[in-house]
Amino acid sequence: MTGPMIQLHRLEGFYWVARTGGYARAARAFPYPITQPAVHQQVKKLEAELGLELFERVGKDRVQPTPAGARLFEFAAPFFEGLPPLLRSLSSGEYGGVLHVHASTLLLRHLLPSWVKRLQRRFPGIRVELREQLELDLSILRRGKADLLVDYLPEVPDDVAVMQVATLSGFVVYPASHRLSKRKRVAIKEFAGDTFISYTPGTLAHDLQHKGLAMHGLEPEKSVTAGSVETILGFVEAGLGFSLVPSLDAAGPKGQGIEARPITSPKVAFPVYAAWRKDTPQNPLLDAALETAPRP
Repeated sequence: MTGPMIQLHRLEGFYWVARTGGYARAARAFPYPITQPAVHQQVKKLEAELGLELFERVGKDRVQPTPAGARLFEFAAPFFEGLPPLLRSLSSGEYGGVLHVHASTLLLRHLLPSWVKRLQRRFPGIRVELREQLELDLSILRRGKADLLVDYLPEVPDDVAVMQVATLSGFVVYPASHRLSKRKRVAIKEFAGDTFISYTPGTLAHDLQHKGLAMHGLEPEKSVTAGSVETILGFVEAGLGFSLVPSLDAAGPKGQGIEARPITSPKVAFPVYAAWRKDTPQNPLLDAALETAPRP
């Protein structure tokens, strides 16, 4: 069962009468020319549609909302009071609101801070809500849970648009106390017999690590599992083993007690994309984020 339909211009007339406390004052307060009888007719037709009295007279030229009118005004006021600044912002190109961004732990720590700072400096009305994404999940874009996803995508689906914002390079990391620590270059197969620190099995990062090991002819005999690159580096620093990790820094990940060497022959690099739905409705917040995005 559907309820009565409310025409917006009648609700507007009701709003101005409730706000000003009278029909004559409402007509003068309207943002466009309108007569007092026209305002009165808007309210009377709205009352007829709803089957309710929305005002009671409390003076010669004053009215106040009934309990039903007060509830309707409480609902309508935020819309009519927020509309003028919204229209001004749309016409001036100054946008505000919340931009929802999901990204992996590494990118949240090392890529997003400077990006968000640049975005908010240019567009101070935008508030950014960052969420950590432990595993790549494009469904959050499709379900509208995120405006932007920042991560490595092994494949770009047809319904997703992307812009490259960074490049991750592959590094082998091992303790500074390791026997190979003085070497300028190391081969991954030289870590045969050492404990390998891997990402959680079943994740894309874990699969990429083990593909990298296989390409270099190494199958670790012992392994330890860690959930993030920060945890892996902590394990390496503690002397628990070696690992293969990505880094935005061309010199590799930094840390006291850690040695990092680039993976070569072949060199390993992964593009980092800002991704969004191709069918996303016009979104000035997303446009502002892409305008201020880093360039690899």
